[in-house]
Amino acid sequence: MKKVFVDGPISPQFVAESLAKHQSKTTIGAHSMFMGQIRADAKEGGVVTGIEYSAYPEMAEGVFHQIREAAFEKYELTCLHIYHSLGLVPTGEISLFVFVSSPHRRATFEALEFLVEEIKAKVPIFGKELIGAQGDFVWKENQ
Repeated sequence: MKKVFVDGPISPQFVAESLAKHQSKTTIGAHSMFMGQIRADAKEGGVVTGIEYSAYPEMAEGVFHQIREAAFEKYELTCLHIYHSLGLVPTGEISLFVFVSSPHRRATFEALEFLVEEIKAKVPIFGKELIGAQGDFVWKENQ
């Protein structure tokens, strides 16, 4: 099984290096990427300053694996990479990075939407939204 979890935020350098690694794969004609960024939403009691993610890694990575396999069966993909943060991710930073590659663009667009929706609906990852400077929090609900 591929390792999905990254400690803390996913850096822009990590994203750029992931793209650069695919330049030698000349059967690829299109890439699509999704990056989920932490918003500074206004909540009762203050503004969100970050999200602290937790999970049972073995269980969550099993679900990620099932989603990956379903995407490869459904779409003509060459490569597929999913990375999700664990631990604290401050506002403005990236916590989810999904990267798909295919010979043709349509497959990347459709697969990317499928993957993000499946991840949000099925993977047991818990997000604690940190609010204000007082240490208050609320559990995040996916919408």
